[in-house]
Amino acid sequence: MPPKRGLSPQLVGNPFIKKENLEWTFDLFRPARDSDSDEDGSSDDIGNHGSGAEEEEPRASAVEAGKAKIEDYLGYFSGLLTKAILSPFPSDIPGLSIGAYRKLYEQNSGNPRGAHFIVHQHDHPIAGTHYDLRLQINETSSASWAIMYGLPGDPNSQRLNRNATETRIHCLWNHLIETASISTGSLLIWDTGTYTILSPRENSKRANRNSQSDEEEESPELTEQEKFRQAFQTRKIRIRLNGTRLPRNYVLNLRLTKEEDVAGRAKSTRTPTRRRGRRSPAQGRGSIRGKGKGKAVEPETSSDSDPGGEPAGSEELEIVNAPAEEADLEAVSAMEREIRELEDEQVRRTNAYTGAENSIGSVHQRRWYLSLDREACGFVKHRRAGRVVWEAKDVEKGEAVDDYRNRLMFPFYVRGAEVERSVVTGRTSVDVLKDEGVIGHVGRKGWQPVLN
Repeated sequence: MPPKRGLSPQLVGNPFIKKENLEWTFDLFRPARDSDSDEDGSSDDIGNHGSGAEEEEPRASAVEAGKAKIEDYLGYFSGLLTKAILSPFPSDIPGLSIGAYRKLYEQNSGNPRGAHFIVHQHDHPIAGTHYDLRLQINETSSASWAIMYGLPGDPNSQRLNRNATETRIHCLWNHLIETASISTGSLLIWDTGTYTILSPRENSKRANRNSQSDEEEESPELTEQEKFRQAFQTRKIRIRLNGTRLPRNYVLNLRLTKEEDVAGRAKSTRTPTRRRGRRSPAQGRGSIRGKGKGKAVEPETSSDSDPGGEPAGSEELEIVNAPAEEADLEAVSAMEREIRELEDEQVRRTNAYTGAENSIGSVHQRRWYLSLDREACGFVKHRRAGRVVWEAKDVEKGEAVDDYRNRLMFPFYVRGAEVERSVVTGRTSVDVLKDEGVIGHVGRKGWQPVLN
């Protein structure tokens, strides 16, 4: 008897015959364990088919960009940093413990007498490596400057001054961030602490006195925030940074000329226009659009984007991937696009991000000049071999032992993203990118430290 012939490939199965569905699975609810947490501290989505599923914790870059909201910023970021601390911690850099990191922020956040500062190293793929100096101006906000080559540390440097570009007012919780994203690169805590506003020097005799106690007792009734506001209005800020990494008695001068003030105010009121810029290797077919009329874009701040959708990693830059942009525009309703435009206009008008208050009259993109106050840092001027040199004063014996290990000593140099490490986690920018799962980041080439 011949074998039974199988079904012909042309035959169609009976659609009325019910078949067993083998694609559905059922997962029992189980409590979260440490092994369920991914690199950014978020937990896996457990029990997807049950009503008791736990919500996945947002990534740090999403929180920074304003795309995710949380209640406890200090608890959230300190938890992430605790998991990221290198072990063993690098022995050649100063370290700030998580406990000290939390205490520093708790003492200043929401405090009208708070004077928190932070220096972020920001390795942006378009704006390049720069250092964001942020200074608390009220209970919830901080003024910000982008400094291309970091803080000066050599009193005899031929390039003692730095350009410091004024950027938008940030929320104070931005001081807690150490994260990375593909569009804004890496961000790490280079130094943090408190600041003290000093009186401006009126003449050379007063400069030579260098009396810290006298300067601070001139206006004992004023808080550091009030003194900062007064100095900001006069466009001359003399400030001591009491950090973890910086040398003791580290004093800077920030000044704004009348010409730069006029130019900056005119630039801030100019209607932004879009233009095409160079492409980034990390973006493939994407394009980079700048705002301005043919002028080079200066490095800016750190956020991935503000809630309005405009990248704040470089406020005058708009990083766009062409196919993704078209898809986003199709998915966004006309009402939501209008809301985003209004939010962008609000940020430009107030020069402050959502949740921050511009209580000092900060103007976006003004170019200040930053320099080392050599007399206040403990240097005296001498003439050696026909040239003027600055030398440190003799240190008296019995000086208190430094309470932080490996603090920088003069002269020092900021060597950039490939060398510098976080004072909280000990990580480099490469480590931060890796921990945040960022793949394909290409930094801007050509950055060189100031070593002369």
